[in-house]
Amino acid sequence: MRRRSVLAAGGAALLPWEARAEEAVDLLLVLAVDVSRSIDEDEARLQREGYRSAVTDPRVMEAIRAGMTGAIALAYVEWAGADYQRLVIPWTRISAPAEATAWADTLARAPRVALSWTSISGGLDFALRTLTESPFEGTRSVVDVSGDGVNNSGMPVEGVRDRLVAEGITVNGLPIINDRPTFGRPSPIPLDQYYRDSVIGGDGAFLIAAEDFEAFGNAVRRKLVREIAGLPGPAIG
Repeated sequence: MRRRSVLAAGGAALLPWEARAEEAVDLLLVLAVDVSRSIDEDEARLQREGYRSAVTDPRVMEAIRAGMTGAIALAYVEWAGADYQRLVIPWTRISAPAEATAWADTLARAPRVALSWTSISGGLDFALRTLTESPFEGTRSVVDVSGDGVNNSGMPVEGVRDRLVAEGITVNGLPIINDRPTFGRPSPIPLDQYYRDSVIGGDGAFLIAAEDFEAFGNAVRRKLVREIAGLPGPAIG
């Protein structure tokens, strides 16, 4: 992956270990997170807390340390409609609990927005660009996309997903079964089925559904352990 100098659009500061060019890591992982208007303030808080608690979880750290290099690189992306994607936390190397805690603290301080529509395709396209601009060299590249609705803005998601897969990138899914959406229309099919058919793809791709936002943190933690360890398993975990 080629290097660039980048700041998050939301103003998050570069972390001190974030710009080690061409340093090897076991995994390049883009966390691509839905911030469309169907996610209310309480749900958004639970969503971010889920990522913060998962990244700092000892079981996730154990999976990181078990890798060949004992390190991964994370980029945290938020997306909504086709015209909105932003890099909230730039590429950050995680190899120790202190680094995971600093990452979680940075996410807690980052301002949040909520915008209309849901463009999973736009989020995936932005995640692809983020991966190509990573300052780290990863053995594997994964996009972990979470959301509570179907693609209703921008290009069809399947074509963008297929483009990532052709680049050797695995797309995993974390659909959130939201029983109280505040914007948009419900999925015409169960959301986990939609993610299975239209969103995930690539070598070892899988999804883990969160039954609601309260269950989100546990689902993220399970998903991160499996992604970091590269564990085989069913497409629906």
